[in-house]
Amino acid sequence: MTSFHRVAASGCAALLGVAALIYAYSEGPDRRETGAPGDDQQACTSCHLGTKLNGGGGSVSVSFPNGNTYVPGQPQTLTVTVSDPVAKRYGFQLTARLASNLSSGQAGDFTAAPGQLVLCDDNSLKLAKGCSANAGVQFIEHSVPSTTGKWSVTWTPPSASAGDIVFYVAGNGANGDGNDTGDHIYTANFKISAAVLGNKPTVTQAGIVSASAFNPSAGVASGTWLEIFGSDISTTTRGWGGADFKGSNAPNSLDGVSVTINGKQAFVDYISPGQVNVQVPDDSATGPVQLVVTNSAGSSDPISVQKTAVAPAVLAPSAWNVGGKQYLVAQFASSPGTYVGPTGLISGLPFRPAKAGDIITIYGIGFGPVTPNVPAGTVAPATSSLIAKPNFLFGQTAGDLNCSACYAGLAPGAVGLYQFNVKVPAAGTGDVALSVDGGGVSTKQTLFITLQ
Repeated sequence: MTSFHRVAASGCAALLGVAALIYAYSEGPDRRETGAPGDDQQACTSCHLGTKLNGGGGSVSVSFPNGNTYVPGQPQTLTVTVSDPVAKRYGFQLTARLASNLSSGQAGDFTAAPGQLVLCDDNSLKLAKGCSANAGVQFIEHSVPSTTGKWSVTWTPPSASAGDIVFYVAGNGANGDGNDTGDHIYTANFKISAAVLGNKPTVTQAGIVSASAFNPSAGVASGTWLEIFGSDISTTTRGWGGADFKGSNAPNSLDGVSVTINGKQAFVDYISPGQVNVQVPDDSATGPVQLVVTNSAGSSDPISVQKTAVAPAVLAPSAWNVGGKQYLVAQFASSPGTYVGPTGLISGLPFRPAKAGDIITIYGIGFGPVTPNVPAGTVAPATSSLIAKPNFLFGQTAGDLNCSACYAGLAPGAVGLYQFNVKVPAAGTGDVALSVDGGGVSTKQTLFITLQ
């Protein structure tokens, strides 16, 4: 017979004597054929007849690039090998289990390569959103038989140390003769442990600030962004990428580095040995809460931070402080890439003053909830609306957020970033002071915008 073959709930026994269907089901077995606890201990030898389990003179093995260790959250490529003295076609199924729950404790996440597929515990194919909570155990297997008996399998460990992890694998060395006999089934298991890298993180209260390109003194609130500085935070340096997301959900860790605020997992955007940037998770609590940074070596001492309902700030990086004036970053909605400011304010960027009636785009963080609700750590939809709209005061004159082209909500396609399309009022000429508040709370920024 050719490698494993998968059918619906009827199982592999349904194919006995139905040689015409053999090749139609050569993509692999149903889930739970690895011989792991809770799986079929015979690993489909009820279908591949004639030779007892592990009696064919060959073997199945899994090799790991980091030896017997894993780094939490850091993907690695495993190699599955089926060896058999007479086989012509090969197949496999592999699962990863928490040592603390070998029958149903899924460990990490498999990603199928060409020629492979991942099954959930309800026998459905794993899609981009992953397996459902009640069918969380995963099984990666071949989708077409191999002639070499080797597969490269991508596995991402749990985001934080999960203790020992045991891999169970079943391999088939098939003779390819179209019969139910003569194929050889092998099983094996391998245990790996979390690697201990470097030292546990060290963080101080002074090292926790709001996103500095906005206002480092804005504070801590659900959905806003923090920069956390310290030492021994990470052994790698990188920002998040598309592969770190699960659908529209941002990662809670990068390469084993995670942050909790009031016991809830933050969303990690960037890591380096001395810094981690996170979005604060949703939490109704205000007042003093504990912030903890964790890596594979352990957790930092808890740091107390003061959490508020909102912590608004608008984009105004230090590079835009020119001649003693802090200009905010504002673009013309009708001409993205052209900025509001005196001509030549910053070399290499186009600037011009804004006039009454112009729609300008301003970005912010920490302005609070929107409708429809978009949880922290989620890519924003095409439109949303701030429940408590901010006020933009140009000198003593309010900007308009209610015109037909105006907007006040999350920036579409971004995480935790707010976008405001504001209609400029008639408020004088030259550099005019701009003050902003969100939810009745000032941004605490002294800002200027240039009008004509």
